[in-house]
Amino acid sequence: MKKVTILFALVIMVFSQACATTGTPPSKVKSAFAKKFPTAKKVKWDKENDTEWEAEFKMNGKEYSANFINDGTWKETEFEIKKSEIPTAVKTTLDKEFAGYKIEEVEVSETVNGKVYEFALEKGEEELEIAISPNGKVTKKKVKSQDDED
Repeated sequence: MKKVTILFALVIMVFSQACATTGTPPSKVKSAFAKKFPTAKKVKWDKENDTEWEAEFKMNGKEYSANFINDGTWKETEFEIKKSEIPTAVKTTLDKEFAGYKIEEVEVSETVNGKVYEFALEKGEEELEIAISPNGKVTKKKVKSQDDED
């Protein structure tokens, strides 16, 4: 009986933790989201941590994610784009500085600091995460390690 009680308690703890990561954001977050993305459809909310919420939604035929702080402050919006949608200046930088790398994924990330194009690149065993500004400047370059995948 003791084992059953302990097992039941563990199940309750795991379920409680899972429920804590989803749910309904504060009204300030929902209001800020509705104002910033009035045409969003199929909105799903997840709690990122104690102070931040993420909305995943569809808009203009694309899948988006947007993060907000509990007080309603917008932090970031991300959405995937097709390779054919990469701006010329960004494509030129990719061709010059990352020749031979295969584009695995490309996203647009927008914050209060502006917009960048984020790429997951691969060349043989090497994987890179990079960000390029709309004018073609590399703003981030990180070699992805095995630890990043865990």
